[in-house]
Amino acid sequence: MDPKLGRMASSLLASLLLLEGGMFSPSSPPAGLLEKVFQYIDLHQDEFVQTCLPLVLDHSSPPGSYFGITCLPTQPPAQTLKEWVAVESDSVQPLPHLRQELFRMMALAAEQLRCLGASVDSVDSGFQQLPDGQTLPIPPIILAELGNDPKKPTVCFYGHLDVQPARREDGWLTDPYTLTEVDGKLYGRGATDNKGPVLAWINAVSTFRALEEDLPVNIKFIIEGMEEAGSVALEELVRKEKDRFFSSVDYIVISDNLWLTQRKPALTYGTRGNSYFRVEVKCRDQDFHSGTFGGILHEPMADLVALLGSLVDSSGHILIPGIYDQVAPLTEEERKLYKAIDLDLEEYRNSSRVERFLFDTKEEILMHLWRYPSLSIHGIEGAFDEPGAKTVIPGQVIGKFSIRLVPHMNTSVVEKQVKQHLEHVFSKRNSSNQMAVSMMLGLQPWIANIKDNQYLAAKRAIKTVFGTEPDMIRDGSTIPIAKIFQDSIQKSVMMLPLGAVDDGEHSQKEKINRWNYIEGSKLFAAFFLEMAKLH
Repeated sequence: MDPKLGRMASSLLASLLLLEGGMFSPSSPPAGLLEKVFQYIDLHQDEFVQTCLPLVLDHSSPPGSYFGITCLPTQPPAQTLKEWVAVESDSVQPLPHLRQELFRMMALAAEQLRCLGASVDSVDSGFQQLPDGQTLPIPPIILAELGNDPKKPTVCFYGHLDVQPARREDGWLTDPYTLTEVDGKLYGRGATDNKGPVLAWINAVSTFRALEEDLPVNIKFIIEGMEEAGSVALEELVRKEKDRFFSSVDYIVISDNLWLTQRKPALTYGTRGNSYFRVEVKCRDQDFHSGTFGGILHEPMADLVALLGSLVDSSGHILIPGIYDQVAPLTEEERKLYKAIDLDLEEYRNSSRVERFLFDTKEEILMHLWRYPSLSIHGIEGAFDEPGAKTVIPGQVIGKFSIRLVPHMNTSVVEKQVKQHLEHVFSKRNSSNQMAVSMMLGLQPWIANIKDNQYLAAKRAIKTVFGTEPDMIRDGSTIPIAKIFQDSIQKSVMMLPLGAVDDGEHSQKEKINRWNYIEGSKLFAAFFLEMAKLH
């Protein structure tokens, strides 16, 4: 398709969606500076998406360059989503050539921020020690700063530029590292998680620069390249920089999650934590022949199935004694938040491809996703799982399960409760096998104060850009950095998502809608102005 026709089709699609109520339009036209900002973003949206980057590789690497990249002096830089997606910045697979791509990605981002006028520190993060003894360098963590006016609030944006693995043969309809636009959807690995939102924030900053307008707020960036691999080295850096880089930060914004629906913007004020367990039952190192030993052994698999079956009932209720004791009671104010959320249950069920959920109402479903704990059984290691009929009794098996924690639950308390429960169940079986339980991962939940200034500013910005109040939502998954920021820096943390619920993070169809990406850039710009008003 001709590129111009493609852009016309995208614009027409967005207009149709607006008419159908699938997207929202501003309640009133923006005025003054905001109008200029919005017009600039609209006029330059193709540059933000696909135009070639006016940066050049400089193989002589003069002073001031970074990894051989310098700004062209005659043009403002405009790195694009297409170029960022093209970098295979996979942090999950421990391969040297992919680690080089991660370094290249961080270099591009660092130079883009420098070209905007930011002071940038690319902090050496050392090496990652892998289980097989291999060591790989950890990509630098970017700390950048724009402005230090004491009369303005300082907002710090967190993002990550690493991605999950992606190959065309995994089921992608297009090359995952070639940004491809189809019907207004921008497909590519990292488009929504998290390169698109990071660039949208940069787009907002660059728009003020291009218009030769002062930024309404001081801005800081912390950008990493190892989020998908557990944010290796990040927590240590945050704690180390508490009294230096973060000392002047007033607010922290994260844009690394999604709206609840395809239609309506959202603000996120809480996430669940995660305690991940392994329970091992062992008789001996070798497997048994079921014809020779079946009927005379305490079989490890039978013990393990009984243990796993004791954890949760058919209605999803966790059976571990005391597990709900720390869960905060539901308040009337919170109940009203759930009632106001826009969620079409039939659409949600159909998009999930399930016959029915455990609960029938919107409120019950959302509460059990967000504000109540859940327990999921993930798999059994050591069991026969190949095609065919192998009559083996495993000599040892390992079950894996996790509990999603909600605010006020504590990982240490949960670990103790789980161990006591499984030890009690196992003792009642009078098994001669050995049983061991360990918590492999313990991540705390996070919750924010929705009456905080930056939530008020974000609500107003959303109303300005989208013409509607946001859904106030939580996220059932775990985003550890929010709790790390909250505990270490003790400043207000907010999640401001840009992507729609169908963006397919980590999947073979990851995308961000052009509309979400461009309107998201406007949203961040409007947010800067609203923060300046409230300070």
